Formats: sequence, structure tokens, C-alpha cells
Amino acid sequence: MPHSNIFTFDNLSLQDFDSEAELIPLLTPEDEEEMLNEELPASLPILPLRNTVLFPGVVIPISAGRDKSIKLINDANAAGKIIGVVAQKNEEDEDPTKNDIHTIGTVARILRVLKMPDGNITVVLQGKKRFAIDAVTAERPYLMASIKEVEEKRPGKHDTEFLAILESIKELAIQIIKESPNIPTEATFAIKNIESQSFLINFVSSNMNLQVKEKQDLLSINALKERALETLKFMNVEFQKLELKNDIQSKVRFDLDQQQREYFLHQQMKTIQEELGGASHEQEIDEMRAKAKAKKWDDKTAKQFEKELSKLQRTNPQSPDFGIQRNYLELILELPWNEFSKDNFDLKRAQKILDKDHFGLEEVKKRMIEHLAVLKLRADMKSPIICLTGPPGVGKTSIGRSVAEALGREYVRISLGGLRDEAEIRGHRKTYIGAMPGRIIQSLKKAGTSNPVFVLDEIDKLSNSNHGDPSSALLEVLDPEQNSAFYDNFLEMGYDLSKVMFIATSNNLAAIQPALRDRMEIIKMSGYTIEEKVEIAKQHLFPKQLAAHGLTSKDLTIGKKQLEKIVEGYTRESGVRGLEAKIAQVIRSAAKSVAMEEEYNKKITDEDLVKILGMPKMERDKYENNEVAGVVTGLAWTSVGGDILFIESLISKGKGSMTMTGNLGTVMKESATIALEYIKANTDRLGIDPELFTKYNIHIHIPEGATPKDGPSAGIAMLTSLVSLLAQKKVKKHLAMTGEITLRGKVLPVGGIKEKILAAKRAGIKEIIMCHENKQDVDEIKPEYLEGLAFHYVKEMSEVLKFALTNEKVKNAKVFN
Repeated sequence: MPHSNIFTFDNLSLQDFDSEAELIPLLTPEDEEEMLNEELPASLPILPLRNTVLFPGVVIPISAGRDKSIKLINDANAAGKIIGVVAQKNEEDEDPTKNDIHTIGTVARILRVLKMPDGNITVVLQGKKRFAIDAVTAERPYLMASIKEVEEKRPGKHDTEFLAILESIKELAIQIIKESPNIPTEATFAIKNIESQSFLINFVSSNMNLQVKEKQDLLSINALKERALETLKFMNVEFQKLELKNDIQSKVRFDLDQQQREYFLHQQMKTIQEELGGASHEQEIDEMRAKAKAKKWDDKTAKQFEKELSKLQRTNPQSPDFGIQRNYLELILELPWNEFSKDNFDLKRAQKILDKDHFGLEEVKKRMIEHLAVLKLRADMKSPIICLTGPPGVGKTSIGRSVAEALGREYVRISLGGLRDEAEIRGHRKTYIGAMPGRIIQSLKKAGTSNPVFVLDEIDKLSNSNHGDPSSALLEVLDPEQNSAFYDNFLEMGYDLSKVMFIATSNNLAAIQPALRDRMEIIKMSGYTIEEKVEIAKQHLFPKQLAAHGLTSKDLTIGKKQLEKIVEGYTRESGVRGLEAKIAQVIRSAAKSVAMEEEYNKKITDEDLVKILGMPKMERDKYENNEVAGVVTGLAWTSVGGDILFIESLISKGKGSMTMTGNLGTVMKESATIALEYIKANTDRLGIDPELFTKYNIHIHIPEGATPKDGPSAGIAMLTSLVSLLAQKKVKKHLAMTGEITLRGKVLPVGGIKEKILAAKRAGIKEIIMCHENKQDVDEIKPEYLEGLAFHYVKEMSEVLKFALTNEKVKNAKVFN
């Protein structure tokens, strides 16, 4: 819309003209008609304009500085004062040629020529009619071109839509003038007094804040109605921008006024506080300086504190930086620089505490005592970071609490599960509003000492995001060679973490970043056996839940048999969290009866368990029988402990194909294939007819198809199942087996031996076949867990079949035809 140069131009003022009307001619319809009827000359000198477009009827001042332009204006002013005005395509061109100018321009009349002190010429032009360049006839001394008139399509006098557009243009122009502080109010009268339709459109188009290309596009529109509509669109955009700008300015002005008001209020509050004896800004700084004298920090830290304190003194208390700077100084003062708790290195006491808090876990407790022993001998030991890994609920976190109690150190724990922002470890830089130190520094401030037992829980559940990689940030924390000068972005100084005893916990080692895993000593914690769970429930969980529910041992007791029933029938986990929840459910039932003064059994019975917990939902599979050929008991390891599984084989008439079902993984399917190929290669020795493999199909199934199964440990069981099926021989009673097989007939060792043996014992198994290399795993298990079990250690598949199969045929043995 109109700029301030409607009434004043650069280096010009109204006193340079005879009247305002000369500058803004308010064309009447008669004047417009006369202008339209003027004949255009066949040829005109062409004046290229750098950064504006001249519209018909509009008066604009042009500053000419190029030699060609000055000569053209002087020659035209001395002759007919009529020239052609065309916009340049690129305003940077100093010497535009015929290819550098637009083809549509405006015939202009020279109203006034003024010589400026700098040697340039300012010429005031009034647009007359639009024209199109037919051909450029000369380029020296300036551009000359033959031209032709461009016909303008005008709407009819009674076109209501066109009249409505014109009315909208007038109203919107007046609103823009009122909203803009740079446009004089006199411009409103000029807009209201314009009677010519085309001049209104041209005048508004000329004075809008548009690019040269946009104005040239408007000038090139032949239909006046279409040009008016496009002009209205541009005006609407400009009006919205102007409203937004004014709204922003009013908000800023309000914010400044509010800030100024708050400043005066704070000054008054400060004066009132001083009158009442409260601490002022200067007193607060003096108190910080006094606290600093009592800190045990080195010279470097002292200099940094004094430097930052001086910065606080220079900062305006109303500035946002003041709060950040004060928080920073308070953090430095509250951190336990070189403050350590005294360690209690009574290792026998530490052993008692670990035994009291944790049943079993002998290897873990042994490693912890060794760690404390070395720490006792060398207080400055750069100890390895311990990472306890195992299933949920096995006591990884509570080990750290027990170690802290044994040493007499403060206990700190942070959960890293789901943490995905590096700043949570390293802190935020002070340049941000609301900046804070990282979780490591915050926890040390809370602990009050620089040598706590620091548990990093769920270290395997760190995740990455666009905010950085927290696991990489932990490398500096957990590396003994680096953590003596851990750098926090908020603290901006190195902090010594070498005296902190870090204990990490995880469920899945594979999820930990390899570089981070390399800096830790991994201690694996397997699940508890049924016997261990029963003891844990008796010694820890039941008394703990009794106290939590407001009861004592006089109100409720439970026997080992019932605890074992809860473990076997209602939980299936490696840890004891689910077991604790079931015990709590039993105790809540008793608590309800006590509170309601109802009769109840103070000693829990099997019937009470069924009544409270429902029917057992997780009864373990028991050994069945050996009356069917092809059914063998295998041993499996799962994330919730050991289990037995049944491998079933069936033969039917067909063409020798083998199918497998039971949600088997790739490795298990390969074991079945290896077993079948081994049998085919040794039919003579095994006494099996080779023609069976071409006349009959074999199907192998492992029940509980909803449960995924994989791994190589069922290899010998599959082999035994197939030989039993094809030879129709019985498998020994109460026998289970585990081991991997090879095509050469070797039996290889497998893992999870302890869990598998305990599962076999629970299922009523009496004999177990496994690889001879697994004997060392069996030797590590407590003898009481092995009572009633006999072990057969094998190296070859032939030994497996020798131990597993009897010479007795099954009843109703299938006769192969």
C-alpha cells in the first residue's frame, strides 16, 4: 500500500512543486477518457527503470544517474517530453540491452526535471498509457523502440462484481493507511477522492510493497477486472502482515512495560527486606563467599568460584542469567568436593550382611567380598566397574544396597531405563534457560559424599535420540582411566568420580553398547531354584510382607510345603517378584479377615491357597511314560528357568518327506535334519530298513506350539526319538537328555545345565544323558540338588542310543510293509 513517499520523495518536498495536485493528480473519468484517446507515437526513447514500475496515471520521481538515462531525459525534456518507461529484468544491470528489459511498459510525460547537487537528475514522470515494444531500433546513445498500444479490456458499467472489488480496494486501502504509522493520514483523502476506476487500481498497485516482478505482472494484465482482483489479493496479504506486525509490537511494548514495572516492584521489595532485616543481594553474595572458605577444594576450583561470583555481582538481578548464575554457584557450594565417608572394611561383617540380605548367589557375594578386600588393601584402587546381569527380580539392585550398608557408604541409585538425552548424564550448558547439571552430579550433591555406592540401574535400556547417545556419555563415567576428571557441561569443571563405587545392572547384555560393556566386569546372576525360592520366601519375603500389611507371625504362618506350591503352581520366573506378589495376596486375605474380625486359618493350608489364589495355573510338566515309540523327554533352558519338553515322532505312508511342527526355530529344525541324515547313513548298524525312508513320511512335533522353541540342545533327544520310532523300541523310564549333535556322530556340550537338572528333578526324572564336557558344570552344583539323579556322560551318538533304548519292543508295534 502507499508508502510515506506519497507526499514526500527522497531529496524532494512539496515546495518543489506548484501544488499537491501536481504530485498526486486526481484524475476524473473525463481526464482518463482523454488520456485513453491520445495517439501514441510510432517510436519512443526507452528509459529502463531499476527497481520500480510506472502505472498509467501515476506520478513518480525517478533518480537518473546513468549517462544514457541523463542524456535521454535531457533530449526528451527539450523535445516532446514523452518517453517510454520499462522495468529492467535484473536491477543489477548497469547497461541493459533489449534482452534485459520487459516488453510491456508505460508511456510517460515528463512533469519536472531537477538537477541534484551530486550531478544526478531527478525527473518526475506521469504515466499515460500502456504499450508493448514491437522492435528495438537503436541502442546508442540510448534505447529507441517502435511501439504499439496494448488494448485494455474494461468491464461494463453495470458489472456489480467489478464495482464491489473497487469498493473493497478503497476500504482496505483506508484501513491500511490507518494501521500504518508511516503513512500520513492525508493519504486517506486522496484515496476517497479518486473517481477514475483504472486510476484507483493503478495508484494502489504502484504504491504497494511488492517486488518489481509482481508489479510488472500486474501491469501486464490486460483485463482491468482481473488486475483489480489480483491487486485486492496482494492488499489482503499486506494488511494481514501489517496487523501481525502491530500485534507483535504491542506485545513487545507490553512486555517491556511489565518488565519495567517488575523492576520497580523488586527494588521496593529489596528496600522492604532490608528494613525488615532480610538478606539483600549483596548479603547473599557475602554468605556465598563465607561458605566457600569452608570448602575443601583445590586452587583451580577456588579461582573458578571467585570468577563466577564476580560475574554474579555484575549481573542485573532482573536478568534471566542471574538465576542461572546463582544456581551454578549454589551447585558448586553444595557439591561434596573432597569429602569422603569413612569406609568400614570389616569383611566378616560385610559377609554377614550379604548373607542376611540375600539367600544363595554365592558366586556374586564371593566376588563382592573380593572387591572389598582389594579396596581395603589399596584405597586408591582404580577398580573395575561391576555389572550384574540376569533376569528381573533376582536381587541385582539390592546387592548394591547391601554393599553400601556393609561399607558404611551412602547409597545412590539412578534408573537409566528409557533415558535418551545425553544432557541427562553430562548436564546442560549454562547458555540455556532452565539449565541443570546431569544426573551424576545431582546424585553426588544429594549423597553429600564423593565416594558413595552408585547403582546404575537398567543400563541395557538406554536409548538413542536426536539429543545424543547417553550410553556413549557414560563411557567417561565408567572408565577408570577417565572418570577422575568427569566433565559436566553445567559445572564446566572436572569432577573426580574415581572414588565412587559404581555397580551397574542389566537384563540383556546384548543390548549394551560394546564399548561400554568392555569397560565393565560382567557378573552373571542366574535364576533361583525352587528350593532357593522357598528359602527366600520363608526368610525374607513372608516376614517383609507381614510387616508391610500390619500383621505379625502370631497372626499368620505358612509352611514350606505351601510356599513350594505357590512357587510351582502360581509363578514361573527366574526372580522372586511374582512370588512376592502372590505372598502379598495371601497376606491381604488374612489382613481383611483380621480387620473385619472374621474367623480364618492362622496357618495357611493347600485349600486356603486354592481359595485365595485360585487353581494352580503353571503346573510343571511331569514325566509321562515310555509305552509309545518315538516319545522322548528333552531338557530345555528358558528365561524363567529350566523346563522339560517332549519330542514326539510319528510315521505314516508317503514318499519319504519329513515335516516338523511346534513353533520350532531354525537351529532346532537343523538338529532334526542332522539326526535323520545320521540315521540314514548308519541304517545297518542301527538295524533299520533303508526302504522305510522312501515309503513312509516322518513327522516330528514338540507340544506347546504357542511357545517359540530354538537351540541345539534337543539334538540327541530328536535322534533318540527317530531311532525309537523307526526301530519300534522303548525308551528307558524316567530318562531325560540334552546335547547337541553333529553329522560325524559327536555329542557337543550345551548351556543352562543347572536349570535343566533342577527341572528334571522336579518332573520326576531319575537319569540324565549329557555330553561328557558338561560334567564340570554338574560338579559345580550343590550335592543336595543332585540327590536321586544318575548321570550318563557320552561322547558319541551310539552311546546315547545304548543308554536310552531298551531291546523291548513297544506294545502293538507297527509292522512296516
